[in-house]
Amino acid sequence: MDLHELIKLCLQASVIINVYAIGLEATPGDLLYVLRRPALLARGLLAMYLAMPVLALVLVWLFDLPGALEVTLVCLAISPIPPLLPRRQGKGGGYAPYALGLMVCMALLSLLLIPVWVKVLGLIFGQTFTLGSGAIALTVLKMIVAPLLVGMAVRALLPAMAGRIARPAIVLAGWLLPLAGLVVVFAMHKALLEVMGHGTWAVLLVFIVVGLVVGHLLGGPDTGDRLVLAVSTASRHPGVAFTLAAANFPQDHAVPALIALYLLLGLVATLVYMKWLARSAGPQAQASPR
Repeated sequence: MDLHELIKLCLQASVIINVYAIGLEATPGDLLYVLRRPALLARGLLAMYLAMPVLALVLVWLFDLPGALEVTLVCLAISPIPPLLPRRQGKGGGYAPYALGLMVCMALLSLLLIPVWVKVLGLIFGQTFTLGSGAIALTVLKMIVAPLLVGMAVRALLPAMAGRIARPAIVLAGWLLPLAGLVVVFAMHKALLEVMGHGTWAVLLVFIVVGLVVGHLLGGPDTGDRLVLAVSTASRHPGVAFTLAAANFPQDHAVPALIALYLLLGLVATLVYMKWLARSAGPQAQASPR
């Protein structure tokens, strides 16, 4: 197993464990929450599937960025499936069923919309990109649907065991993804250093912060809804982005490290945002019952 495959496995394992941990506390009603509220679904689509890809294209057009950074931004922008945030959002004041339902809806819609964006990007950049619905479906099934359903099955069939392991699994998942990001950054630090002198940190932070702002503004009047959509909009799925990059730009060795760097910066930025939102909204930051 080469370094590229090890990095991919590390990211995939961290995401799968995180989604499984979410499933241990999820219910079927959580999965349908967004589908039953078309306005929430529409705002999520606008923020996650339109605003962020357009933002990535604007950043690529406005600035003379390293090729690996351009690839990273574009691949992240069309991978809008937050893999770890439902539990964190619920804890931070967001409504957990909304966050989980949004994750599931975006995962299912990715089967249709990511191939559309791949074709659109091919037309914009004048080249052919590969990755059809089959590859995306396999990634979504393996990293979102299957671990989520397994976790929910454990909750339904073995509720006592699910109750015992849910909290340790959530704690483990909460640490595993950032640790995986640190491992990737350390393992590929030489490739990362080659693109760090071109405003890389600033560009990735702009991408994350604008995502938070867009989601916050489109989240509606409820503070909890704003939190969920803001963090979900700024979040991208590392496994999907990595698959897109590996299929179309295998020669850009810094891309996995940049995706991992984005993960780490995103975790810090979203924690800062949630603390700011909690202070500014006060007791209203806590999600009200629906």
